[in-house]
Amino acid sequence: MEKIKNYIGRKLDNICFPMGGIGAGMVGIEGTGIFASISIRNHPDIYCDPNMFAAVSFEGDSVARIVEGQVPMNHYYGYKVHGWCGPGNGMSDKNYGFARFKNCTFSSKFPFANIDLSDDSMPCDVNITGYSPFVPTSADESSLPVASVKYTFKNKTESEKRGVFYFTSLNFIGLPGGDRYKSVRPIKNGFVLEQNEFDGRKDTYGAFAVSTAEDAFVNADFYRGGWWDTITMRWNTIENMETKNATASDLRSPGASIEIPFVMPAGGERSITVNFTWYVPESNLHEGGDAPSVVTRDTYKPWYSGQYASIDELTNDYLKRHDELYAKTKLFSDTLYKTDLDKELLDAITANLSILKSPTVMRQTDGRFWAWEGCADTYGSCHGSCTHVWNYAQAVCNLFPALERTLREAEFNEDMNAEGHQQFRSCLPIRENIHDFHAASDGQLGGIMKMYREWRISGDTEWINSYWNKMITSLEFCIRLWDPDEIGVLMEPHHNTYDIEFWGADGMCSSFYLGALKAISEIGKALGKDVTRYEDLYARGKKYVETILWNGEFFIQKQEWKTLKAKFEDFGDPILVKEGPKYQYGAGCISDGVMGAWLARECGLGDILDPEKTEKHLLSVYKYNFKKHLYDHSNPQRPGYALGEEGGLLLCTWPNGKMPSLPFVYSNEVWTGIEYQVACHLASFGHYSESLDIVSAVRARYDGERRNPYNEYECGHWYARALASYGLLEAFTGVRYDAVSKTLYADKGNYTVFLSTATGYGTVSADGDKITLDVAFGNIDVKETVIG
Repeated sequence: MEKIKNYIGRKLDNICFPMGGIGAGMVGIEGTGIFASISIRNHPDIYCDPNMFAAVSFEGDSVARIVEGQVPMNHYYGYKVHGWCGPGNGMSDKNYGFARFKNCTFSSKFPFANIDLSDDSMPCDVNITGYSPFVPTSADESSLPVASVKYTFKNKTESEKRGVFYFTSLNFIGLPGGDRYKSVRPIKNGFVLEQNEFDGRKDTYGAFAVSTAEDAFVNADFYRGGWWDTITMRWNTIENMETKNATASDLRSPGASIEIPFVMPAGGERSITVNFTWYVPESNLHEGGDAPSVVTRDTYKPWYSGQYASIDELTNDYLKRHDELYAKTKLFSDTLYKTDLDKELLDAITANLSILKSPTVMRQTDGRFWAWEGCADTYGSCHGSCTHVWNYAQAVCNLFPALERTLREAEFNEDMNAEGHQQFRSCLPIRENIHDFHAASDGQLGGIMKMYREWRISGDTEWINSYWNKMITSLEFCIRLWDPDEIGVLMEPHHNTYDIEFWGADGMCSSFYLGALKAISEIGKALGKDVTRYEDLYARGKKYVETILWNGEFFIQKQEWKTLKAKFEDFGDPILVKEGPKYQYGAGCISDGVMGAWLARECGLGDILDPEKTEKHLLSVYKYNFKKHLYDHSNPQRPGYALGEEGGLLLCTWPNGKMPSLPFVYSNEVWTGIEYQVACHLASFGHYSESLDIVSAVRARYDGERRNPYNEYECGHWYARALASYGLLEAFTGVRYDAVSKTLYADKGNYTVFLSTATGYGTVSADGDKITLDVAFGNIDVKETVIG
């Protein structure tokens, strides 16, 4: 069965595949081979679509070509272009007018993008493969500010063909006010585009290098003139197959090019690899408030700036290590794609791993991981590794467990005060936080569950023991604040991922509470602690949720505001007088209604609620909230995520009526992260068809024509919640590894699936009840296999 999707025609329009290291920024390669959304200055830059391109020219009658497919139609009318150079003025700073290859197909095998070009008038077909290092368990090798693009020219004729390959870029690295400080200089087989520091600001410096291991001419002295003189003369050079080494005396050429004469043997092929490296060691980022203990206003510096002193050192190191890093990356990709789940599932899992190569994620010089929720066009969206959003993400904890643990460590150190209040958004740089806002009930309680997960993934009991007192402090704070009468559910107003507070007990947030109580009990028993108090609370809460919050079909909210310790003010608003606090869900069927129960399974805690009722809830969510189209759906909130003929899973519906006049914000929307967690949870109960329906609806919306398949967005591009899709691997197979007990878990069946652990990765295959582990990298020490 074909495991990958191929995109052609209009399906290429919105593709942009991120390349780059974790927290290092990115270079995007579009569906036709255009380089775009180049975000290397420690922030997203969606509209950075520079005049940077590969071109080829052959001896004979063929016309020189930019080595890309035809310009996507949505670019005609100003995609990523504003102002004087926009569509009304003819797109005058673009290279769209030069000849390109007629036919184009895009596909990917993460982290590799593949573009196939053909043209009857050319003597060759071309394959473009773009990639950047990605080595699970090795965060450092996966965090480099680098990418490579391999161009393979395949001779279609029976005679030898001579040509010249060019890779050209104008200097796009400059900043407003910094033109006088820009430079272009040659290096061995490459060039560096540089914005040198100006106005006394270290964060203005930036460099982008293009290099190759080939013997190349380097032209860093382009013609300078008015109008379109520079690019016209550049194209003349390409058409005439000219090559030269040149350096501008003032180092202020408009751009530079590497130029490589080559020969394609008859019926053979020739490959040329171009490497990108970038170096922006400083930023002006200082996110979050400053506690009294913070005496200096430090700014964020990327991890790689502590590893390399310059763009030259970085570029030389990558050239030396490229082949090794490529081999490790290829091994990972090949192993991952041995997974034989349905193509839609594998597509959802792998496409969203691109988030880890986007500007959504950051990494400090000390190696700690930090992230936005997503990316606005030119700045991060919603700072601070937001706990209630990153609850959903299941990729980092499995692929790079040590990085994930740094999130927990920030939550229980810099982000928590002596009383146990956790600020759910970490500062950047990570430092002591301020405590001036609600704690997030799902985020803080979910953090305790994830501490259990990190322990079982790492096998590090000494680590979890060192956090015992802090976990107790956090949990006791939650009990005092939200369950002061110790009923076992969250009663008092509790903030959550919908950016509002629920008043009264609800299944969604109380399931996180039950999960945290179960997690602390399991950890405590392993450490020899008395956890009777938490076991009793868990039992009371479980009974409450399964009886009082169960309506026979799904779990609901029992809204309350009159008897709580928190005082509600209606301000004479007739809606509030009649219905109580705004933004509740009450009798609604909420898709996140047992989210804590799903996270508990992902953490290895098993079922924290009656599995029969949990299963019924999920089937009700599918029945009422999953829509094959949205023609009849009204959404006054943010409709861009799904609309019209598109299908999707609504956040909440009210099948029995009683919808509040002003339900919780976002309730009419469709979020991919929630769709994936529901799909995962359904599949874990064996409801594979329903799960696949939901996943297929998501991926149909991100089909390349409507949206970018490699950018599932919510409150920003490359939104973190979508990393819930990684959970589909376990959901459809039951495969997970517990490093504490050294136990491999797997369901019966017929499948092969990728497994990543803290010490290595490989595949697990099932042939009925025969389970086989094939370790591809590192080691995975299995003492027992448990078959489900």
